[in-house]
Amino acid sequence: MKSYVAKPQEIERKWYVIDASGKTLGRLASEVAKILRGKHKPIYTPHVDTGDHVIVINTKDIILTGNKINQKVYRYHTGHPGGLKEVPYNKLMDKNPEKALMLAVKGMLPKNSLGRQMLKKLRVYKGAEHNQQAQKPEVYEL
Repeated sequence: MKSYVAKPQEIERKWYVIDASGKTLGRLASEVAKILRGKHKPIYTPHVDTGDHVIVINTKDIILTGNKINQKVYRYHTGHPGGLKEVPYNKLMDKNPEKALMLAVKGMLPKNSLGRQMLKKLRVYKGAEHNQQAQKPEVYEL
């Protein structure tokens, strides 16, 4: 018995489109991260990017359960003294729902160059239109 190790040149990548309308932010993000990592494939190898490309549409219709829309806060630091900034999720979801999903997926990927490479395969759109029709994406049901 020998273990199978996927090689980067023999990986076939597919394109998937996911409709985010009515989906919960965290559950959607974990499913997208699983596809980006390649964990849905039998050839999954932890140190190789075996994942597929993902297009997420209708992110303006993502929901947060409970009272998280009012209580959850996105924090970041500018790098300057006293530069801690806070943005409530209700403002973030109104202004830029794509960023909310990108941050959620980014937190579920590896924190190294492999994770950054995986994140480049994610395209997020606010509405129902996307620019990747030429790749013939398949609809992915959650």
